[in-house]
Amino acid sequence: MADLYRNADQVNSYASIRPTYPPELYHFVVSKAPSRQLAWDAGTGSGQAAVSLSSLFDSVVATDSNPEVISQAPTHLSNIRFVVTPPSLSLPDLHRLVAPPGSVDLITVATALHWFDIPAFFEQARSVLRRPGGVLAAWCYDSIVFLDGGRVEEIYRGLLEATLPYVGGDIWAIAKGGYAGVEFPFEAVEGVEEGTAPVRRFEVEREMGVEGLIAFLKSGTGYRRARAAGLELLTEEVLDELKKACEEDGDEVKKVKFPIGLRIGMMGSS
Repeated sequence: MADLYRNADQVNSYASIRPTYPPELYHFVVSKAPSRQLAWDAGTGSGQAAVSLSSLFDSVVATDSNPEVISQAPTHLSNIRFVVTPPSLSLPDLHRLVAPPGSVDLITVATALHWFDIPAFFEQARSVLRRPGGVLAAWCYDSIVFLDGGRVEEIYRGLLEATLPYVGGDIWAIAKGGYAGVEFPFEAVEGVEEGTAPVRRFEVEREMGVEGLIAFLKSGTGYRRARAAGLELLTEEVLDELKKACEEDGDEVKKVKFPIGLRIGMMGSS
């Protein structure tokens, strides 16, 4: 994603249209941490998750390899430390720039794990998480789900499917199902009956008009990469068809939801 979000307009567009995460998700993952001293939000982007964590932890370190997106993060919260990290980070540099070994109570990765070198990141996470009990929580929301169907959904799903080749099949496969296929080298946390399998009890609901739906699609990686490759998916004909379908459905706004898949686990004593 770092190859796409390289100016303030792109970053602001992404941050404004993408759904936020529900407070109950944060409270759930934080309740599993051994203490609330230090959290690390990896792949923080413009800091959405870091800001939510800042009210629940003494200190938060938020990292991203993209200086453009992290430059848009808020600076008014004194207990968040934003750090631009290189794409490849050695363990000594991790301990110097992010956190010392065994010092982090909770690591969060909000809709970003699929962009990481996952085995390398898990090695980093295991290095800095507190033993025993330090928690890693990685989540992402699935594709938009329309609650009332109709022709708008049919057109929109076709557009989303057209963006998938530009996201990359490997990226899509990793994120699909809440990272269900990712080898997860952590132990189950207490009170999670799913073990370390994806937890699917959280979701976001929104109402979106046609302009909002269009903006959501435009903010996605697949659309931006397609356009960079010379393919405009949102032609005038497609836009007219989408607007006409919304009028025919009789709804100025569509009720949609974004289901969230969560992988959560903890460090053992060894």
